[in-house]
Amino acid sequence: MVTLDRLINVLGGYGARLRCAPRGRDVELRSVALQEPAGPDEVLLTVGVPDTALGELLSATRAAAVVVHRADEAVLDIARERGVAVVLVDPEVPWGQLAGVVYGLVLEAREGGPTDLFALADALAGSVGGPVTIEDQHSGVLAYSSRQETADQARMATILGRRVPDEIRAELTARGVHAHLAVSDAPLFVEPIPAHDFHGRVVIAVRAGRELLGSIWVEVPEPLTGERESALRTGASTASLQMLRARAAADLERRIESDLVIELLEGKDDAAAVLSRLGLRGEDFQVVALQAEDTAVLVAFERATAGFGWGRPGRSALFSNTVYTVLPGEVPAAEWVRKLMRGVPASARAGIGGAASPLELPVSRQEADESLALECSDPIVSYERAWHEILLRRLRNAASGGRIPPRGPVADLRRHDAANGTRYTETLRAVLHAQGDQVAAAARLGVHPNTVRYRLRKMTEVTTLDLDDPDERLALVIALRVA
Repeated sequence: MVTLDRLINVLGGYGARLRCAPRGRDVELRSVALQEPAGPDEVLLTVGVPDTALGELLSATRAAAVVVHRADEAVLDIARERGVAVVLVDPEVPWGQLAGVVYGLVLEAREGGPTDLFALADALAGSVGGPVTIEDQHSGVLAYSSRQETADQARMATILGRRVPDEIRAELTARGVHAHLAVSDAPLFVEPIPAHDFHGRVVIAVRAGRELLGSIWVEVPEPLTGERESALRTGASTASLQMLRARAAADLERRIESDLVIELLEGKDDAAAVLSRLGLRGEDFQVVALQAEDTAVLVAFERATAGFGWGRPGRSALFSNTVYTVLPGEVPAAEWVRKLMRGVPASARAGIGGAASPLELPVSRQEADESLALECSDPIVSYERAWHEILLRRLRNAASGGRIPPRGPVADLRRHDAANGTRYTETLRAVLHAQGDQVAAAARLGVHPNTVRYRLRKMTEVTTLDLDDPDERLALVIALRVA
């Protein structure tokens, strides 16, 4: 079983606060409920409950604790009267992530032993005598102990940033630490790095067979020996089982999430309902398409579905070598992509679709794909900035399918140039680019303005041109660009 106190300690990392606990923090929790009726030893997650209905729900529930995103004093008064603990969590943390943590903590507690990586980190810190951090194979923080009395600034920066700072990771790589973790299961003492206020550490790999799952770091002034080293080795073995179990649960959640996101991108009629199931609200969204090669796309998908900090704004699907993410409109998409790509190999590129309503998400997905397909030096291309290039690309595609007439002024001039060595097509393009300014067109071509005037007169002998007609000018520009 798990107590309310343990639940609060774990959810504290997710920005949770205990607003009231009428029956104390030692209340035992044995199950999780998503809707009423809830039992007297259950945690009730108020998924989909409007703020205005919280008071009514608390007046009727028998749950031991409720987890909410908002709670005013009136709601808290009802909770105190009913003897229900209220756990307030930052609204930025999505229900899907909260549910995974609470279910894992409460339900797995029935099996005995440490119920999650945070519990393991706390237990291990007591056994080895120093603050503990558990990281994944990419130096991302999975859990950390509450013991902080000797913690250095490097540890605090790692916990706050949810990842080892780049400059420290580079130094550890240079010292051969990551190379050691890749091949050895033996604990390694890492000397201090004074420039980054990084005290001594003992690190050990967490491995499943030959696969490196992550590592455990203990902040200590000297190598571990005897019982303390044995405890660390046992902790690595326990962490391996926990990580594999968490991976299995995460993989299931990712598959479900991917299926729902693909439904949205394919244009299901019940888009609003699917968005609700994904925990996304609002009427304004956009689609991001990130493409990478080989394992890089798997790294991108893992980071996209793990999110940044303790919450993540979007929901993602992996399709072939592309990660599609549906983001709420208020999220700065380009900034989100840049953060995601920091942990992905340099081969990655991304396209950002335009703003869309739930039913228009397939359109935003097409725009993201087309932005991604543009040849551009910038690895992140948005439809908002590249729409004109995308329009011309669509027109080129139409032309290749025979939808642009094969005959006309541009075709006539090209044939004449090919047969006679003239430069009429180039001259027409320069004049249109200069919006009819023959002097500017001449400068662009590197000839005298009289030459441009002469060529324009001769063109009328080859084909029919009316540069005073705005519609014809537009058609000529399109023909020159796409044919």
